[in-house]
Amino acid sequence: MFDARILAVVFAPLLGAALLWSAIAWFAWGPLSRWIADTFLGGDAGWSHWVAAAVAAMLLMLAAVLTVLAAVAVLAMPVIVATVAMRDYPLLARGNGGTFTGSLVNAMTAIIVFLPLALLSLFLLWLPPLFAGVSMLLNAWFNQRLFRYDALALHAGRDELPVVIRAARGRLLLLGLLLAPLSLIPFVNLIAPIFAGIAFTYLCLSELAAYRLRVTGSVDSRP
Repeated sequence: MFDARILAVVFAPLLGAALLWSAIAWFAWGPLSRWIADTFLGGDAGWSHWVAAAVAAMLLMLAAVLTVLAAVAVLAMPVIVATVAMRDYPLLARGNGGTFTGSLVNAMTAIIVFLPLALLSLFLLWLPPLFAGVSMLLNAWFNQRLFRYDALALHAGRDELPVVIRAARGRLLLLGLLLAPLSLIPFVNLIAPIFAGIAFTYLCLSELAAYRLRVTGSVDSRP
């Protein structure tokens, strides 16, 4: 978390997202709150405006977190992966199966799928436990979908990427579930993407090393 190289490469995305979404929130929070109250909560009862204001704040925080997550995945993950590999997986051979374009496509695909589902989940506001559960599952899916490609891009070969991801699908989702609550805690959610990137890197490199050991008997050679 506090390696100088990692802090240096993630500081700009964190600061940029904080400034951008603070400015957007200044102008958008009121209109967004009124729209949520009128569309989903009836808009007449006084309590609906308080609930709408809280949901609007949560959505704006979510947008800020998504921005940071995408920036960390595309810009910071190569540094995170290189740092983790140098310290704990020095013998793991590089396959260079991922590309910068692939990282961009992966991040955009994750966001395009996640956002409509997150907005649809607002209809569950009348059932808070169900809304919370669905939100956690969506967040878990988004985290693992966003980070798994970049965590493996430097070391997995092009043919290894889908195989390792498929074999680790359940563990990736479980890790996403464990990390999901961090995105709901103010201020913590701004550094949570760094922690998530590191956590998924450890899991994915471990899965890749285990796969190579099973297939070739060594982590320093590709099948």
